[in-house]
Amino acid sequence: MSGIPDGEEWGERPEPAFPDIATSLTTGALARRLGVSPTTLRSWDRRYGIGPAVRTDGRHRRWTPRDVAVLESMCRLTSAGVPPAEAARAAKESAAPGPGGGAVPPSAPEPEIRPRSRAAGSLPLGDVRQECRGLARAAVRLDAPAVEEQLAAAVRTHGLAVAWQEVMVPTLHAVGRKWASSGDRYVEVEHLLSWHMSTALRRCTRPPARQGDALGPGPVVLACVPGEQHTLALEALNAGLGELGLPTRMFGAAVPVEALTAAVDRLGPAAVVLWAQARSTASLPLARHIAGAQWGVKGARTRPVVMLGGPGWLGRAGQGMLRPTTFRDALDTLARLFPAEPPG
Repeated sequence: MSGIPDGEEWGERPEPAFPDIATSLTTGALARRLGVSPTTLRSWDRRYGIGPAVRTDGRHRRWTPRDVAVLESMCRLTSAGVPPAEAARAAKESAAPGPGGGAVPPSAPEPEIRPRSRAAGSLPLGDVRQECRGLARAAVRLDAPAVEEQLAAAVRTHGLAVAWQEVMVPTLHAVGRKWASSGDRYVEVEHLLSWHMSTALRRCTRPPARQGDALGPGPVVLACVPGEQHTLALEALNAGLGELGLPTRMFGAAVPVEALTAAVDRLGPAAVVLWAQARSTASLPLARHIAGAQWGVKGARTRPVVMLGGPGWLGRAGQGMLRPTTFRDALDTLARLFPAEPPG
């Protein structure tokens, strides 16, 4: 096929091009797929030799499946903070042919689908940890493997509380702000990021601790108020309480009033955490109803502590109810409801 660069230009032995140009992508299509600009791809081609194996007679770039694999690796490495030149070398080495000398076979042609958002615009992150920037870039590229790897690394390196409060939350908020300012664009980015954050939190959640002695405090009940679908913060809190060995019962999204009341009556919880993301779902009458629940023998009845979580409760006074200001504050406050185990 004409127009394939020789080995001297690329600094390595040329690989045989895939003969079927129908399986290759144009620079614009590949840029949209990776979430980078076409200028970035041309710059990487010129500076680091990460270019297409196929060029048409008019010298237009056509990127084969192997080229795409190299660039996806390049994007993951740069998102993780690897300098571009080093990332380029590693990406090309990872895609080198095996001992038999054969190139990676092309995948089946993909249908041409016009994406919702054309390219990865910068997210308004502000002053955040470096991990947030890499995670945001991977999410905007819809690079699920990189998102998953970076979330796992954040939890492993910093611990759950810091990973949630200083890596996951700022990145998710930045995506949300970009979504809000871009109409319907970036919805897919928010959904993918939320899904993988939920997966990361579940993976580091220990099995529920047993409630223990019936005379001791009941578990912490975690529930979203009716109509509320946002569960990530409760999933993080559930994981954090599990790390502390505290018993929890997680009920998730949009718990109906009757079901929540029945659960409180049956479990006799030490605390009930009610999450409301929006003011439209935050219901003080419901919170007061839960706070007024009682159980136990006459003269020694017990009531649950009610904790209000989420921005939906801002500006709403819940007398006698807890309103932690940070994730760590919520963990510490709930932990104090349980007696410390005696040493030895």
